[in-house]
Amino acid sequence: MGILETIKDPLDLKNVAAGDLPGLAAEIRDLLVSTVARTGGHLGPNLGVVELTIAMHRVFDSPRDRLLFDTGHQAYVHKLLTGRAGDFATLRQEGGLSGYPSRAESEHDVIENSHASTALSYADGLAKAFALRGETDRTAVAVIGDGALTGGMAWEALNNIAGRKDLPLIIIVNDNGRSYSPTIGGLASHLSTLRMTQRYEQALELVKDNLGRVPVIGPPLYETLHGVKKGLKDIFAPQVMFEDLGLKYVGPIDGHDEPAVEAALRRAKAYRGPVIVHVITHKGHGYAHAENHDEDCFHSPQPFDIVTGEERARPHSWTNVFSEEMVKIGAQREDVVAITAAMLHPTGLAAFAEAYPSRIYDVGIAEQHALTSAAGLALGGLHPVVAVYATFLNRAFDQLLMDVALHRLPVTVVLDRAGVTGDDGPSHNGMWDLSILQLIPGLSLAVPRDAVRLRELLAESVAIEDGPSVVRFPKGALPREIEAVGRLGEMDLLRAGDPDVLLVAVGPMAEICMDAAALLDAQGISATVVDPRWVKPLDEALVLAASAHKLVAVVEDGGRVGGVGDAVARMLRDADVDVPVRTFGIPQRFLDHAKRQKILTDIGLTGQDLARQITEAVARRSPVLERHPARQTQ
Repeated sequence: MGILETIKDPLDLKNVAAGDLPGLAAEIRDLLVSTVARTGGHLGPNLGVVELTIAMHRVFDSPRDRLLFDTGHQAYVHKLLTGRAGDFATLRQEGGLSGYPSRAESEHDVIENSHASTALSYADGLAKAFALRGETDRTAVAVIGDGALTGGMAWEALNNIAGRKDLPLIIIVNDNGRSYSPTIGGLASHLSTLRMTQRYEQALELVKDNLGRVPVIGPPLYETLHGVKKGLKDIFAPQVMFEDLGLKYVGPIDGHDEPAVEAALRRAKAYRGPVIVHVITHKGHGYAHAENHDEDCFHSPQPFDIVTGEERARPHSWTNVFSEEMVKIGAQREDVVAITAAMLHPTGLAAFAEAYPSRIYDVGIAEQHALTSAAGLALGGLHPVVAVYATFLNRAFDQLLMDVALHRLPVTVVLDRAGVTGDDGPSHNGMWDLSILQLIPGLSLAVPRDAVRLRELLAESVAIEDGPSVVRFPKGALPREIEAVGRLGEMDLLRAGDPDVLLVAVGPMAEICMDAAALLDAQGISATVVDPRWVKPLDEALVLAASAHKLVAVVEDGGRVGGVGDAVARMLRDADVDVPVRTFGIPQRFLDHAKRQKILTDIGLTGQDLARQITEAVARRSPVLERHPARQTQ
């Protein structure tokens, strides 16, 4: 029996002999690699925090002490040490373990934060609650890494933590120099400099060992050198910045030396007040293919071959098409620049960066800054394209509204992973953008249905010069291309039918709507299918089309509340068109992780489900069927 099999609770870990901990770390890494090779997931970040997480659970008493991970994708080892090793094979599978902390899974999971830079604020609140309630034996411990300190919210939290001597709070900076790719920015350079201070520490020890043998002269000279060395550290690596903020600083420490990390954490725990423990780790540590992976150290690989490290081939995706088209646009438009929030490769901007290295800006995990910086670029005469995951746009809504749209600036936002994303769980489903973007005056919102339309709509978006534009598309493989059979205004007519039902297919929902239309036809119900292409503003031709039908059904890959369906219904009301509108979309709840297609099936976004529900709706409106009485028997 392996050591890991004996650990059912963190208390069991405290009883493991120190000499057995390297073996436990090796077992954990083997399990991480073998599991993620099959399921996909966040491998690199977790390989880097094995010893750190072991030390945390040996020093602190979870769940009484509250361990918070920022971001949550580095919590796999935490799961293994809190009784979930036996279920680890179900990682990211439907009904299995989440790829992030999950309060439903374990009392040891405190927050379900897969959006970065939030843990310090949670920890600040928890520590204040402990202090106020007199719970002096409890500590809030926040692990922040993978670039999360580049997020402004983390510094807002530090500003509130600073100087609070009474807070039982420990901040572990998991410094691996990376987010997805190498971390960008001044703070990253600062931490990089701090990593170099180990050379000073080693030099100091060497001098101390040798000069200590020299009588009389040795100790004073050592103290002098120590003062000089401290001065150098203040100049070149000013960890005193943290201490000036009222935060006790410990480090830097080799994050793969478990005894050293454990000793540092015990010292931090004994100090009453906020402490920063600076731990240096290597993303992908212990698995050569991850350590040597230049792009992102196997941050989040697809299933892969353990021996070769080769990932399973990925189909040509929406992101690939965007990437290709951005390079073409960059060649045609020298004023087009691109912005990424620490996701150069995942959002498809790496090719643009290679082609036009002076026109790409990686701002770190700082979506708010990304949008307002884009506003500044636009004010300076450029046309920025900001590429982020749809779920992360939520963080920059105010900046898009007040800093970009208010000034009617030509900024294009490209939302990858829009709609249901699946495996990464509720925080990553991009189901909010179609609702929140409807609120922004002067914004144009495009939703392509396939690769051809993505190229067209991206080009049209960067041509808009009197306000912001947004293009959104889902995760994964491209759907089949559906050519229009005609046009209604600027909308694509995908299927013409007698005036029974008008199906408004929002982007990639076109394929489902075409399937539903065929099934409806078999039931004697004729359906017209249109793709608006632009869902904000909606084409006025939609009013005329709707008035010629008995029922309008809007199908969208976004939340039903305040989305495109609501916009269509409002448009028809304003035009005094009294045609009922049914909206089919994502229910307004947090969806558990599963494959995208399985989630779409579960929430009724399939051709068969649509056809059934529309048939029932039409049946309740007997005049529709009375128009074609013969169809009732088909």
